[in-house]
Amino acid sequence: MDLEISDRPAGNKRTFNRVARPQQICIFYQEGRCNRDPCNFLHAGEPGTSKKTGANGGFAPKRSFHLQEDAQGPGPSGGQRRNGSAKWGRGGLGGRIMTDERQQKVRDVVCNYWISGSCKHGEDCKFLHSFVVGGDVTFLTLLAGHEKQAIRGIVLPSNSDKLYSGGQDGTVRVWDCQTGQCSSVIKLGVEVGCLLSEGPWLFVGIPNSVKAWNILTSTELCLNCPGGQVNALVVGNDMLLAGVHDGNILAWKFSPISNSFEPAASLAGHTKPVVTLVSGAERLYSGSMDETIRVWDLGTFQCIQTLRGHTSVVMSLLLWEQFLLSSSLDNTVKVWVAMSSGLLEVTYTHNEEHGILALCGMHDEQAKPVLLCSCNDNSVRLYDLPSFSERGKIISKMEVRAFQVGPGGLFFTGDGMGELKVWKWATQAS
Repeated sequence: MDLEISDRPAGNKRTFNRVARPQQICIFYQEGRCNRDPCNFLHAGEPGTSKKTGANGGFAPKRSFHLQEDAQGPGPSGGQRRNGSAKWGRGGLGGRIMTDERQQKVRDVVCNYWISGSCKHGEDCKFLHSFVVGGDVTFLTLLAGHEKQAIRGIVLPSNSDKLYSGGQDGTVRVWDCQTGQCSSVIKLGVEVGCLLSEGPWLFVGIPNSVKAWNILTSTELCLNCPGGQVNALVVGNDMLLAGVHDGNILAWKFSPISNSFEPAASLAGHTKPVVTLVSGAERLYSGSMDETIRVWDLGTFQCIQTLRGHTSVVMSLLLWEQFLLSSSLDNTVKVWVAMSSGLLEVTYTHNEEHGILALCGMHDEQAKPVLLCSCNDNSVRLYDLPSFSERGKIISKMEVRAFQVGPGGLFFTGDGMGELKVWKWATQAS
C-alpha cells in the first residue's frame, strides 16, 4: 500500500546569513552555553568553519553478522509488565536527565552530498560522512538485492541462521547470516505488504491473500484474504491476524488435524485501511488510516475501545510493559496507559518535526530500553525510554519502513531504496 506523504515545512529550522557573519567560532557554543538564535558567530560544524565533524567512512566492508545468544531478554515490545507507572518525558525513569534543553539536540550535520554519493570534498568536507550521528550505534554492512524499491518487512525466525526481507519489488529474499549473502529469492510477482515469523511459519502479506511457508517442512499454504493489500500481520491468542486495505481484520486458527489455518473471525470497524497491528494479554490493537486505534478483545472479537488521539494516519504501534505507544503522520508519538476504569488514555505526547512512520523497541548493550523512531525526513531517531532523551540518529537515502531486532545488540533496517542495513549497539564501558 502506498501512502501519499506530503512535503512538510522544516519547522523551526534556523537560517543564517553566512556571507555577513564573521568567520569566528562562538566560544559559548563550544562550551554548550550559547542561547542566541541566530548567533553572530559560527557554531562548529556549520558551513564555513574549519573544524571537521568527522569522516568515519561510508559502507563498511561487507562481512557476516554472526548471530549470538541474546542475554538481554525481550525488548520493549516484549517486556514484562511492572507494577506502578513510569514517568514519561525529560528526566523520566531510566533515562539521561537533561538539565539544558540544548543538550538534547544532536548538532552534527550529515553531508547530503555524501549520502547521495556525490561529495567532492572527501575528508576535507566540513560535514559528517557517516550514516550515524552519535557514537552508540555501529553500521556493520549493507545487504543489497532489492531492486531500489521499498522494503516492507524483515523477519529473523528463531533458531534459524536465515534472515528474510520482502518488498515492493515482489520478492522475498533469504539471507545467510554467516556470509551476508542472498541464498535464495522467492518471486511472488506482487507487492509485499508485510512479513511475520512465528514458530516454523513464515507469513507474507500480499494483495488479497496471505502466503504461509513452513520453513522446516517446506509446506506452502495460501490464505484467502479479500479486501486488497494485507498491510499488517500479528499473532495473538494463538491466532494469525491480518490487517487489510478495506479496513477489516481477518483471523485464522491453526488446525493440527488438517495441518492448515481455518478462518476464525472477521473484525469490522475501521473505515479505512488497517496499517499496523500489535497484540498482548488477549488484546489486539489496530491502527488505521482513519486516524483511530481500536482495542479488541480476542476472546469475544469485540471492539472495546476506540482511541482518537491522533489527527492523521496511525502508522505504527508498540507495546512496552503496561504502555501502548502509537506514532502518526501528525508528527507525534503518544503513550497510552490503562486508567482505573480499564480504558486507555494518553499519559505523554512526544513531538517531532516530521511525520513518524515506524517504531521499534529494543535494549542496548547495557540492557537499557531504547525506542527507534523512523521519520519521513529519512532519519531514524534513537531515544532512551521512558525519558525520550535523544541519543543520536541514523540517516538513510530514503525513509525506513521496516525494522527487525536480532540477538546480541544487532538490529536491521529496510528503507525505500531497497537497502537492508545491519547495525549493532556499540559496547560501552560502564
